[in-house]
Amino acid sequence: MASKNLIVSIIQTELTWENKDANFKKFDDLINAIELDTDLIVLPEMFSTGFSMNAEKLYDEPEGQTLDWLQHHAKAKQVAITGSAIIKDQNQYFNRLFFVEPNGNYKTYDKRHLFTLAGEEKHYSAGQAKLIVDYKGWKICPLVCYDLRFPVWIRNQEDYDLLIFVANWPAMRVKAWDALLQARAIENMSYTIGVNRIGEDGKGYPHCGHSAIYDALGEKITTDLFEEAFVETKTLSKQGLLETREKFGFLRDRDEFKVN
Repeated sequence: MASKNLIVSIIQTELTWENKDANFKKFDDLINAIELDTDLIVLPEMFSTGFSMNAEKLYDEPEGQTLDWLQHHAKAKQVAITGSAIIKDQNQYFNRLFFVEPNGNYKTYDKRHLFTLAGEEKHYSAGQAKLIVDYKGWKICPLVCYDLRFPVWIRNQEDYDLLIFVANWPAMRVKAWDALLQARAIENMSYTIGVNRIGEDGKGYPHCGHSAIYDALGEKITTDLFEEAFVETKTLSKQGLLETREKFGFLRDRDEFKVN
C-alpha cells in the first residue's frame, strides 16, 4: 500500500507591526479562504506581531490567546497549523513555535539560534530541544528562521520527512534564504518548507518573501511568486520521498554525532 501523501498550504503575507488584533484578523481571512483540502497550514515567524524585541509588551501566556486561536482554526478546518509567537513562560520570553493538530493537541519548539545581529538574545531565551512531530504518518521537524543557518542542529538523524522553517527573513539577505533552504533539502533528503513574510517591519527592514517548498533533491515545487502575497497548496508524496531515498541512499552514509 502506498504511503499517505501530505497536503500543505503556505501563507505569505505582510504583517502589521506589533498589532495582534490586525494580524489575527488577516490570518482569519486567509485561512478561511482556503478552499482546497489541506492537512497542514504554515504561517510565518511571530505571525501575530512581526519580529519584535518588545517582548515585555507583546508576550502571550503559554496557553493564552495565541494557542486558543490556533486551536480554533485547527478544529474548524480539521488541519494542523504551525507558526511562532512571543511567549512568556516561567519568567522567560521565548520565540515559540506551536504545532497544533485538529484535535487540539499541540507541541512546541523554542527557537534555538537567537538572531544576535538584531539583539534577539537580549530579550529571549534560547530553546534547548529539537522537536520531531509525528503527524499523519509523517515525521516533521519544525524550526524558526535563523536556525536555517546551522546545519549541524538541523541534520537529519531521526529520518524525518519534512523540514519547516517559519521566518521573518530580511530582503537584504534573501540570496542566503534561497540557497540555504535548497541546501537543507538536498543534504537531509527531506521535503523542506520555508515560509517568510513580505513588507516592511516597524524597524524599516523590508522583507521579500521567497516562501517555497523543495523536494528531497532540492527541486522547487511551488510557484515563483517571490514578493507577492499568496496562499499556495501543494501535495507532498511520501512514496516519492521513500523511493528517492532508496534510489540514492545518501542518508545511509551520514555521520553519527551528538549535539550538546
